[in-house]
Amino acid sequence: MSKIILVTGASSGFGKAIATKFAAGGWNVILTARRKEKLDELAKALESTYGIKTLSLTFDVQDKKAVFDNLQNLPTEWQAIHILVNNAGLALGRDSFENANLEDWETMIDTNVKGLLYASKAVLPMLIKEKGHIINIGSTAGKEVYKDGNVYCASKHAVDAISKAQRIDLLPYQIKVTAIHPGAADTEFSVVRFKGDAEKAKSVYTGYTPLMAEDIADTVWYVANTPAHVCINDLVITCTAQANSMYLQK
Repeated sequence: MSKIILVTGASSGFGKAIATKFAAGGWNVILTARRKEKLDELAKALESTYGIKTLSLTFDVQDKKAVFDNLQNLPTEWQAIHILVNNAGLALGRDSFENANLEDWETMIDTNVKGLLYASKAVLPMLIKEKGHIINIGSTAGKEVYKDGNVYCASKHAVDAISKAQRIDLLPYQIKVTAIHPGAADTEFSVVRFKGDAEKAKSVYTGYTPLMAEDIADTVWYVANTPAHVCINDLVITCTAQANSMYLQK
């Protein structure tokens, strides 16, 4: 029987690439995101291309009730979850602290921090049973704070801390926990951050070759397929042109 991976924020970017990578490897995939049309389109493509099974769940990880209603009431055949990828996350705006929008702050905290906690807590009994693996998608913004990054950086620092805490607290259950911290990557991320301004988003990646979503999917696949006695706890990945959140050679 194929193993099961659950990917939050699976409708685009890292999440879509991760789901595709694991489907290609023969895994059955639980896809979650807010956009039903995109989820259904991806599910159909994965099933027809790779011959695996998918389960699509449409909800926002900010919604605690929706997270628990969906993830604690999975069909029996979908409850043996081996890997949870907490990928759902976003940045909104890039404003100095005094000019930042409070609603943007709340959305980032509710998605990047609370959403990760809700999904982890809801799936944890299944992961304990399977001696599973939690993979949290963080950011280089969780390693250094940069100008106008304020609450986005804070939320990703929280992902870093939560990942370390999960690794410690879940050690008795033989659960692996890995935090992957990507740098600049060409996905919908910047379009969301700049609230639909495609030109401004595109300019972020001008003059160098950024990471692609498939690079992160390859990394997730690697850390998920190490021997049972090996756990990669923390991994920072950038393109060659980037040293960290603040140093980029164009």
